[in-house]
Amino acid sequence: MSKYLKSKILRLLQTILSVERDLIVGGQAVMEGVMMRTPSAYAIACRRQDGQIVTTAEKLPKWSEKYRFLGLPILRGGATLIQSMALGIKALNFSAQIYEESRGSEDKTLDAAIIDDPGLRNNNSPKTSHAAPDKSRNMGKQAGAIGSIIFAIAFNIILFIVAPLILTNIAFIYLGLAEPLVIPAGSAWYETLKALIWEIKPHSWVAFNLADGLLRTVFFVLMIFSMSWLSDIRRVFEYHGAEHKTVFAWENGCLLNVENAKNQPRRHPRCGTSFLMVVMIVAIILFSVIKFDALWLNLVVRIALMPLVAGISYEIIRYSAKKESGAFFRIITAPGIWLQKITTQEPDGKQLEVAIAALNASLELEPAVAKA
Repeated sequence: MSKYLKSKILRLLQTILSVERDLIVGGQAVMEGVMMRTPSAYAIACRRQDGQIVTTAEKLPKWSEKYRFLGLPILRGGATLIQSMALGIKALNFSAQIYEESRGSEDKTLDAAIIDDPGLRNNNSPKTSHAAPDKSRNMGKQAGAIGSIIFAIAFNIILFIVAPLILTNIAFIYLGLAEPLVIPAGSAWYETLKALIWEIKPHSWVAFNLADGLLRTVFFVLMIFSMSWLSDIRRVFEYHGAEHKTVFAWENGCLLNVENAKNQPRRHPRCGTSFLMVVMIVAIILFSVIKFDALWLNLVVRIALMPLVAGISYEIIRYSAKKESGAFFRIITAPGIWLQKITTQEPDGKQLEVAIAALNASLELEPAVAKA
């Protein structure tokens, strides 16, 4: 190995290992709000129907401090992903609660107006009742969050691992790109189906895994594109843009106000959309080494490799956001940047105010900022 190549690899490893010292800020858009996360804290800010911004913030346990190995490159990606999923569900539940409460307040105001107005007293408008929070309700929310995470994992495994693998195998068989089926005459339909999906014997595993990965990517892009037509989702995408602009303002050393945030780009290299697109690319490369005839074994190994895929993708995303990242990292993250044209929309000033409120609330709990 040449000295030049060794020096480049050493520099890359040093940069990756030193990234942990930087104050990395991320976030997520929710219903009429934004969740912001710093290394040691997170905050959620949502705007009520009456215009008031409601925030909640908490400190985050750092798993890498309790389990040192979770701070190592690649391993930290899996830990961060699990924690981010849990935080995401929590943020969505909080935003839904604020939305329901603000709608309930409007209903109460309407009820009062109906009582005061004799001309409206005979209308049968529904009244809103609010149960006081109790221990059983909180336990129910925790159970619901766990259930949501399990459902999300199962849904993604079926949509992005099982379905593409089976459909690619069927396509390769019928296109003559795999060994032909041997099905006895008069076999039942389920025996034919079993033959189609039970074994995978393509002529080229490289071509098979490439087709499988491309189909997985098409599923993802179509899902995002179809969601973008829903008005509620479009509002979330606008808050997503507000989140990115606010993070950029912070990273560029600007004062956190609407005017400064408004002038920032809305597409960020360290976005969840970019992360998922990188996952698709890394999965194509890693899955290409899987060469088992049995379908179930291919599925098991693919699922088992997902933490490794996520860990590698996480490091690529982190490093690509650094100024010293090279052309390779910019190229591999480019598809995610392009897709953000859909998943982020231009926010208005009020949406930027919410994102700024969330980031300020999270930074207030950040020791590195408090000491500065």
